[in-house]
Amino acid sequence: MKLDAISIITADMPAAITFYSALGLELADGGPDAPHTEFSSGSLRILLDTEAVVLGIDPEWTRPTGGNKMSLAFDCSTAEAVDATFAKLTGRGDGGSDPVAGVVHEPWDAFWGQRYAVVSDPDGNTVDLFATLNS
Repeated sequence: MKLDAISIITADMPAAITFYSALGLELADGGPDAPHTEFSSGSLRILLDTEAVVLGIDPEWTRPTGGNKMSLAFDCSTAEAVDATFAKLTGRGDGGSDPVAGVVHEPWDAFWGQRYAVVSDPDGNTVDLFATLNS
């Protein structure tokens, strides 16, 4: 048995696709008007399902409230890439693009030896951006 996919429920499929595409994930199936969309990331898939899909499976489902629903972490390889990805997602980069992510924590050098930043996707899920700092 192996972990194959992580499923994320979204209230706004087009915004979620824009966010995860900006992180460099490759759209494999679906799209802005689809109720189910898949991204590939190596051997792991990221699945996006609309709330309507989930309600079709579980009519008693309700959107979680309070606290973090789930979190993903992306290895950006270098400290500079953490900063650049954060700037791109939050609209703070060169060219002043529109933000596709919320700011949870600005980039910082964490005591555990990584450059770290945290953003949120359109549904409020946190996404960590990190890279090991060179000693």
